[in-house]
Amino acid sequence: MLRIRGSIGDWPVDLTLEMDDGDWARLGAQLQVGKTEDVSAPAAKPLNQDDALWQIAKDLLRKAGQLSGPDLLEQLEGLTGSAASGKRLLVRLRHCADVKVVSGGDTPLYSWVEPA
Repeated sequence: MLRIRGSIGDWPVDLTLEMDDGDWARLGAQLQVGKTEDVSAPAAKPLNQDDALWQIAKDLLRKAGQLSGPDLLEQLEGLTGSAASGKRLLVRLRHCADVKVVSGGDTPLYSWVEPA
């Protein structure tokens, strides 16, 4: 389930989308459309919603290249629909081998590092 809250002008928006594993897999695939894939490796399909969100979170940072902690957290919260889930993904990214985190003054800076 994906919940989107906010407003459009003066109109409040509270939208809930129910998605099954196939829907999440298609969404993840859409986010990888421009990504060059190794033809020798089988396409990885997210097994569940958490795996799909993790893949989308990594793709978000990979495509951006670099984001500040607050900007990345805001995007992750929007993706997951909750502050707690966004923070869990942020912590997971902090410990990911493909992510470099540098303390940049007031906020950390998250950078995607391509594997060698």
